[in-house]
Amino acid sequence: MAHQTMPTIDQMLCFAVYATGHAFTRFYKPRLDALDLTYPQYLVFLVLWEQDDVTVKALGERLFLDSGTITPLIKRLEARGLVTRRRDEDDERQVRIRLTKEGRDLKARAFSIPLAVIEGTGLTQDGAGAMREELLALRARLDAALSAQDK
Repeated sequence: MAHQTMPTIDQMLCFAVYATGHAFTRFYKPRLDALDLTYPQYLVFLVLWEQDDVTVKALGERLFLDSGTITPLIKRLEARGLVTRRRDEDDERQVRIRLTKEGRDLKARAFSIPLAVIEGTGLTQDGAGAMREELLALRARLDAALSAQDK
């Protein structure tokens, strides 16, 4: 059997993804500070700008956040007058989130952020899309491996 060595941290894919995540956070921070938003709050808005009036459960599933994380985040946005929360008329167990006028207006101020990110990466729109697809496929494979491991 050939002698195998432990990979160094710089050879680990997981560390490259982790470090890149931190670089994204640093890149986004001044842009989101200008909107007085955290990155998770910005993600909530991206979902709501795409489809307003969603349940907390659907929002959490879309962002891979549990209710213990998403609920306080939404309460802070509601306190700022950017979203409203109300019980679903058909299923009172569900809470629906809607943008206020102020929340909808924030979209125009945030419009430049995705453009700045593409520019900051040095990728073309197609290159960024291809990388995103690779990362989504990687996440799906890891989720599948985890599911198989749990069986």
